[in-house]
Amino acid sequence: MTRKQRIEEVLRYLGSVMDDTETELDYTTPFELLIAVMLSAQCTDKRVNMVTPPLFAAYPTAAGLANATADEVFAYIKSVSYPNNKAKHLVAMAKMLQEMHAGQVPNTLEELTALPGVGRKTANVVMAVAFGKAALAVDTHVYRVSHRLNLVPKDATTPYAVEKALRKYIPDATVAASHYWLLLHGRYTCTARNPKCDGCGLANLCPSKVKFVKTCSAKE
Repeated sequence: MTRKQRIEEVLRYLGSVMDDTETELDYTTPFELLIAVMLSAQCTDKRVNMVTPPLFAAYPTAAGLANATADEVFAYIKSVSYPNNKAKHLVAMAKMLQEMHAGQVPNTLEELTALPGVGRKTANVVMAVAFGKAALAVDTHVYRVSHRLNLVPKDATTPYAVEKALRKYIPDATVAASHYWLLLHGRYTCTARNPKCDGCGLANLCPSKVKFVKTCSAKE
């Protein structure tokens, strides 16, 4: 089976058992989505969704957030990971939106990644979800699943390399959905520790299954 065929088969299966989920983060505007994705770095979506409602109510626009202090923002997000840095990045991001984009979230990779605290993964999520662009975000789940299922070459050792390898064979129309299919598969089935191989519909295609089954058997 070629890598193209493998990717097609994996996505065909995941698409048959999942909806075209966009994100598990709660948001109503591109600005809120950008904030939520920035907060989600090394933090669960569940935790982010707990802190964002009062944060969004206090700062519904870039103008409001730009006038806040990092300490004021910290009070709302102190339960997420790395709250000090994220508070500083959120305020700086809002100030740049005001100064460079009239308070609106831009829709290009170059403009988004120029914002403080916004990396390629965050930018790709915002482009795909908020603006419907064919952008593929590679987080830890997508990276792990892609390698375990042999969807990408072994030498694709960075998120960007994985993104390029996947994009080579994924049509623009399904890029955004593919990101979330792979992400959710990694979050709930192909987990970092103790992946649920016995209940995985892709086990017959997975070259990593043998390793994990042997590991589990040895522990028993």
